[in-house]
Amino acid sequence: MPNIKSAAKRLRSNVKKRLVNRMRKSRIHTSEINLNEEIGSGNKENAVALLSKCFSELDKAAKIGTIHSNKADRKKQRLAARVAKMA
Repeated sequence: MPNIKSAAKRLRSNVKKRLVNRMRKSRIHTSEINLNEEIGSGNKENAVALLSKCFSELDKAAKIGTIHSNKADRKKQRLAARVAKMA
C-alpha cells in the first residue's frame, strides 16, 4: 500500500495503462493470426487486406509506446515479405 498520494495515483494509472497495453497487444496478435491463416489458405486478396489492418495495429501500438517502433517495423517487414512470397 502506498503511503504517498502521488504513489497511490501512479498505482491506479498503471493498472489502466497495463489493461490498454494488453488490449493493444492482443489486437496485434489476433490480426497476425488472421493474416497467417489467409497466407496458409493462399488467398492473396484477403491477405493484402489483412496486411494493411495488421500494419495499422502495429503502427498504433508503436505510436503510444506499447511496443518499440523498431519491433513494429521488423514485424511489418517480415509479414509483408510473407505476403509478397505468395505470388
